[in-house]
Amino acid sequence: MALPKFLMWPFFLIWLFLVHCQLHHVEGEPEPEAVPGLGINWGLLATHPINPPIVVNMLKDNGIKKAKIFDTDPWVVSAFTGSNIELMVGIPNDQLRKLARDANYAQDWVKNNVTKFVYNGGVNIRYVSVGNEPFLRSYNGSFVNITFPAMQNVQNAIDKAGYGDKIKVTTALNADVYESKTDKPSDGEFRPDVYHAIKEIVQFLDEHNSPFLVNIYPFLSLYQNEGFPIDLAFFDGVANPVTDNDKEYHNVFDANFDTLVWSLRKIDHSNVNIVIGEIGWPTDGNKHGTPSNAKRFYQGFLKKMASKTGTPLRPGPMDAYLFSLLDEDDKSIAPGNFERHWGIFRYDGKPKFEVDFSGNGENKMPVEAKGVVYQERKWCVIKPFDKSLNMSSLPGALSYACALGDCTSLGAGSSCANQSEDGSASYAFNSYFQISDQSVEACDFKGLANIVTDDPTNGTCFFPIQIESSGNMLTTLLIKLKAKKAEGISGGSELIELKNRLEKEMKREESYSREKSRCKWLKEGNSNTKFFHQMFQSRNQKNKIWGLVGEDREVVSDPTSIARVAEFYFQKIFTTTNQTDPKILFEDFKPTITTNMNVGY
Repeated sequence: MALPKFLMWPFFLIWLFLVHCQLHHVEGEPEPEAVPGLGINWGLLATHPINPPIVVNMLKDNGIKKAKIFDTDPWVVSAFTGSNIELMVGIPNDQLRKLARDANYAQDWVKNNVTKFVYNGGVNIRYVSVGNEPFLRSYNGSFVNITFPAMQNVQNAIDKAGYGDKIKVTTALNADVYESKTDKPSDGEFRPDVYHAIKEIVQFLDEHNSPFLVNIYPFLSLYQNEGFPIDLAFFDGVANPVTDNDKEYHNVFDANFDTLVWSLRKIDHSNVNIVIGEIGWPTDGNKHGTPSNAKRFYQGFLKKMASKTGTPLRPGPMDAYLFSLLDEDDKSIAPGNFERHWGIFRYDGKPKFEVDFSGNGENKMPVEAKGVVYQERKWCVIKPFDKSLNMSSLPGALSYACALGDCTSLGAGSSCANQSEDGSASYAFNSYFQISDQSVEACDFKGLANIVTDDPTNGTCFFPIQIESSGNMLTTLLIKLKAKKAEGISGGSELIELKNRLEKEMKREESYSREKSRCKWLKEGNSNTKFFHQMFQSRNQKNKIWGLVGEDREVVSDPTSIARVAEFYFQKIFTTTNQTDPKILFEDFKPTITTNMNVGY
């Protein structure tokens, strides 16, 4: 029996109050505060990105007041409207040449990507990072001579627009632009091949009061050198610190930072402000990439920031952008499987470990993303063994699933490394299934797999359920809109809201597709060291043919069979048994130019 309306009102008010408390802080409670100077990087190389407004609200819920993104996608930038979060936007390397050559293009770029968002109550853009680690050795000098002119043109365009005092230009540089032959900070100097370009850039930064943006990754020191003392990568202190002159170094971060300070001193720019553009620790994909190590690293680094101790050569507060906010399951794994696991939060906005952004060192989980919509609660796993199953096709099925899905957690030292053969197959199948929006066709693998509703998560090996993809949302909204029209509804607030949601989702999908289409930027990624940019490796994982369908409609996966099928296919389309004399083709064409017409020419 339905409740009378006057009895339903109290329940409605209680529900409204609970929702309000969930989305907002109760009046009188202090707003969360991150350590001063703290920002975070937000990358978008994910197959199913979270809706940007949800991410921005998550930043606010955790008291993070600064963010750095790698592009100027309007879908993302506009989400910061009214948030007052200080934003640094990026320009990918593939745009540097045009920006360097054409000042008018730079003015148009600034107008369309920066100043249109900057207004009272708009987006608080404070920095533009021109290029992403453009001086890496692996680029063979491709961007050395164009980065600085591009920076100049962008800054001039910002100045011309009247925002020169508010919005500053810089460039994100990797720590490999400086080096020390003795590994002591005092012997630090900029690399000879980029020395003059760096000197020009530093002079520019000094004149415009812009920061020197540098990416420092202690994890990579440990990853690239098995003999590296593990405690030096963290901030707990070591028994035998490194001594340089009268300075002691208890962690590799301080030593790396002060190597840069020395390098700046030697070009007479010792007072340039230094900002850490990227610093972080992965949670999977390597034996050192674990949630416990990530917690240890972040808690130590954030305490260091809160204490304002700085480094031996630069004591005091510092600014730093953590890397990274969310996992990105579509990043290149050429550098290592850990590349997809830098997030403090999972792909769905759930925190992976305890971390106190205030720097007080409390063991508390960050606030998770609110409003994330998941797909159905189901997984794709390998079928129980049956004599009728063709297990010989399993290797090919695994290769296919991992090529199009994400199997980085199955590698040695990773969270799913200890799974059984069936468990590993199930993980691979489910990864492809979830990325494919749980399509029934994506859980077959020649009859080896089936869909289940019991969670197959085993120990540390987490089997995800993917969040709603843009395509899934678009389909749902279109179906709802057609249903309303079929009901004869042509107006009203509900239909208007449905149309608005559909329009926003289509724009979001368009901008996301554009983001993913920038293959060169994807290849460059959020790089960290020269190791991250072995260009001959970066395409190896993605640009590979894992299988072809032959004449008999069977899928072949071994290299010899693939080559045979490909050769036969092209021979077939480029070969004919009924050769025709080309002259026959022109018999019916009558000439329109006579011999007399050509007289005199």
